[in-house]
Amino acid sequence: MRYTGPVGRPGTTPPVPGRPTPLSPRGDSSWVWAFALCAVLFALITWQAAAGGPLRSADERLEASLAGLGPRPLTQFLSDLGGMPVALPVVAAAIGYALWRGQRAQALAATLTVAAVPALVIPLKMWIDRPGPLTEATGYYPSGHTATAMVAYGGAALLLAPYAGRSRTVPVAVLLTLGTGAGLLLRGYHWPLDVLGSLALCGMLLLLLARAPRVRPERAPHEREEPALPRESGARGGE
Repeated sequence: MRYTGPVGRPGTTPPVPGRPTPLSPRGDSSWVWAFALCAVLFALITWQAAAGGPLRSADERLEASLAGLGPRPLTQFLSDLGGMPVALPVVAAAIGYALWRGQRAQALAATLTVAAVPALVIPLKMWIDRPGPLTEATGYYPSGHTATAMVAYGGAALLLAPYAGRSRTVPVAVLLTLGTGAGLLLRGYHWPLDVLGSLALCGMLLLLLARAPRVRPERAPHEREEPALPRESGARGGE
């Protein structure tokens, strides 16, 4: 016997196809604490990058010891992972796949998250106006390449996680993002605070993206479970 669910919900046994479901439970408050931590870190790092202080002095000493280390072809390759020609096609393919699977809300949320990167990073670069490690040019905080890598690869990981599993997609995104940051530091393109500021900023963006609702797609006919036949109340004679 099948019992109806709560009022306003289909009378089917779970899982119910087609019902919106977030990537994380609505009652889980851990993401709020994670968001708050990213916000506090971003505010602290931005303050130090703009006004100077002990953290910025240590940051500059650290970069002086890092710039130029490692084989140049490798460090350049890593830094290029945050370039738009490399990172954007990855998230664009993931958005297209999400649309194909009927995840319009998630695809839209990912598109808005990607668009938020230049909308936030460019004004911050103009406001902080920090010089680069090996140049007199300014506008290096926060790191645009790090932000692009984190949102592109992280966004793609969240979009593909329902199908490939977070244990597969998220570690790849983390490695690509950290590799981009390491390449930027070893090539002398950015200060460590530039990279850390972008990580904190984009951490907030990805946490919001993870809250986007996901509609569970309908199962194919051959994948649907057949209803169980009622069992006979007693055995027939002779058996």
